[in-house]
Amino acid sequence: MKSPGHKEHPEHKVEEKHLREPIKVKVNDELLAEANDVIEVDEDGYPPRLYFRRSDVKMDKLVPSDTTTKCPFKGEAHYFSVNTGGRTLRDAVWTYEDPYEEHADLKDRVAFYTEKAPEISIERVA
Repeated sequence: MKSPGHKEHPEHKVEEKHLREPIKVKVNDELLAEANDVIEVDEDGYPPRLYFRRSDVKMDKLVPSDTTTKCPFKGEAHYFSVNTGGRTLRDAVWTYEDPYEEHADLKDRVAFYTEKAPEISIERVA
């Protein structure tokens, strides 16, 4: 299905770029994800987001949440909470299970909500 957002607001930019460099995600000092294939999404009005393949994420640390949000450009986001170090970071990760076709590459990937959970850090490894 085509995105209603792109149709109604063609001036709004949502650009994807594949990054082929090592990137790690940590919660405090615990490794949560490590990848060499990440999609960076640069969307007007938002900080750049990095989307990791689920196979590169310790999915056993994520617990599905009932929370969903709707993006007119990418689709319906489903959230996860992160359980680590005896703490729960509620709705700190999201995914698009069935993204609109303009952003089909985001399917089966997750992004981390670093503003909501400052314990999460994303590092580009040199």
